[in-house]
Amino acid sequence: MAHPLPAAQRFADRAIPQGAPGRVDYPREDRAERRATPVLTNALRSKGMARCAVFLLTVGLATLAGLALWSTRSTAQTTARVRALGEVTATWGQVFLDLGVENEALNDYLRAGSAEGRSPLTSALSSAGPHLEWLAAHGDAGDADELATFRDTYGAYTDTLRQLIAAGNAGDSGQVSALAQEVGLGAASLRKQVDATISRHQLELSDYLAEVDQANHRLQVASTVALTVDFLLLVLCAIILLSHQRRVERQAVESRHRALHDSLTGIGNRVLLGDRVEGALRLAERNAETVALLLLDLNRFKEINDTLGHHCGDLLLQEVASRLSGALRDSDTVARLGGDEFAVVLPDIGSTAEAREVAERLLAVLQCPADLDGTAVDVSGSIGVAVYPLDSRNSTELLQHADIAMYAAKRGHLGVAVYDMETAQRDLRQLSVLGELRRALDEHELVLHYQPKVYTGSGYTCGVEALVRWQHPQRGLLGPGEFIPLAEDSELIHPLTDYVLEAALDQHDRWRDEGVVLPLAVNVATQCLLADTFADRVAAALARHRAEPGHLTLEITESALIADPDRAAAVLATLRQLGVRLSIDDFGTGYASMAYLQRIPLDELKIDRCFITTLQSSHGNQAIVRAVLELAHALGLEVVAEGVEDGSTETALSDMGCDMAQGYHLSRPIPGPEVTAWLAAHPLHVPARVP
Repeated sequence: MAHPLPAAQRFADRAIPQGAPGRVDYPREDRAERRATPVLTNALRSKGMARCAVFLLTVGLATLAGLALWSTRSTAQTTARVRALGEVTATWGQVFLDLGVENEALNDYLRAGSAEGRSPLTSALSSAGPHLEWLAAHGDAGDADELATFRDTYGAYTDTLRQLIAAGNAGDSGQVSALAQEVGLGAASLRKQVDATISRHQLELSDYLAEVDQANHRLQVASTVALTVDFLLLVLCAIILLSHQRRVERQAVESRHRALHDSLTGIGNRVLLGDRVEGALRLAERNAETVALLLLDLNRFKEINDTLGHHCGDLLLQEVASRLSGALRDSDTVARLGGDEFAVVLPDIGSTAEAREVAERLLAVLQCPADLDGTAVDVSGSIGVAVYPLDSRNSTELLQHADIAMYAAKRGHLGVAVYDMETAQRDLRQLSVLGELRRALDEHELVLHYQPKVYTGSGYTCGVEALVRWQHPQRGLLGPGEFIPLAEDSELIHPLTDYVLEAALDQHDRWRDEGVVLPLAVNVATQCLLADTFADRVAAALARHRAEPGHLTLEITESALIADPDRAAAVLATLRQLGVRLSIDDFGTGYASMAYLQRIPLDELKIDRCFITTLQSSHGNQAIVRAVLELAHALGLEVVAEGVEDGSTETALSDMGCDMAQGYHLSRPIPGPEVTAWLAAHPLHVPARVP
């Protein structure tokens, strides 16, 4: 579904706002808190503070419980004490009433003066006795002392009443009057004693209640303080709990952020990318939209990392992430997959062309130099583009296809490459060939054929060139063009070169055992020549086979000289010191400067077949060959002409002064065992310069 706005407008450079996909920032207040956390907040977050608060709260609650228990026991004791004092006071009051009843009965008896008034008085006698017995059993120490005196007085009082009744019964009125006066005085004395005792108990109760009030006040104050402290501790525990909960929630958010985002750049990681891709594909399927995935790999990142250090490498990755994020829409997602690889998800993209346009714009944004601690570094990359549902059916295919396209862009220095099924299938076949080639090295399926080289004037054989073939179990014998270019694009070229060198020297040993000393040449790829250990590996191989170094010629191409002239010159000088002969192969087709021929120690120069095959018909090629021969001979180099396909060409080369020739006219490449038979018809001549 196409968009009404052009891609240039829809993907205009602008910074992603806070919270947009592809860039996740902490809220401003969180960032401020992270910059300067208050001391109190740190204290609240500490485990020691939490333990202390819980301990103090426990102590406070225990104190409050103790105060409550104390209050309960104090209340019970007060109630019992008040009840006891009340009962004793009430009993003394009853004694007071008993005395009053006895006195009233006496008065009634004295007024009546008859036998009718005697009965109530007799009944009232000793009415206080039971109460006095109770007081003796339940009263306090003061009551006991008072009872001792009171009982004596009360006993005398009762006896006097009995005497009065007896006098009345005897009709002795004078005696009755005298005894009545004595009884009245005794009753008054008893009532005063009882009244004093009751007053004492009331005062005691009042003092006790005053003490209880003071104790209750202290208890109330202590309870209030304990309750306040417990409340404050409870609030503190709640604050600590909330702080802990917030910290746990923040840690959960940060943990999820770390799980979904790259720690170095702050953008999404592979996990977030997978989630966003799946979500975009579901939405695209529902709305019939198109989703594009861009994979970016930085060029020369390892060189920057190794030269300037990992710190500058990290700065570069952060700068790239910032530039990518600032150049995308809010709905897009940028993620770092690891190392120097980035990915961009473009949901609801209009077309493949629009996705390519976005990729080219991203490359343009990256190409501005980056300042890495004062060092300006050029930034470039390779981007692969895959589009759903045009060339991918699901997220797995989308990622695979974008990855394939990215490596195609990197391998071809294209900048941007869109996934192409035919190209991918070809690359897949090449990968399959590489896998089989690795197995072929282990299974010794590679064989060497040898193409003789002859002197143009005499026709004598001067050596052979080892050419590798692959005896494939299904496809038959494969020429080097089927697998050598693929090996040169991978690290497999190193074990392959070692294999060829070892096999050639093995065959050289067998020829030597047959009495044939035949110089041989082996081709060396640029990557192998520039390897740090190549010269040592050659020396070790010569030593293992006890071969004369002068019998071995290593053929290199002009590209090896161009790739790293200084390194190539150093390695070739080391090989020359070993005694190995050196030849520059396919001369004339590359870009080697003539100055290199002076700087680099060479023994031989091989003119490329493109000048030889048309030598008879092309005056230009004839002029070039003559010039090369003159130049090489002036520099003391021998010259070999490749691709000699007929006798007239061989004759022409001989007339021009070419030293040696090689081609199908002379011999096709043949297996090692057949070389001896070939030499029988073409005698071998080894020049004196070869030991």
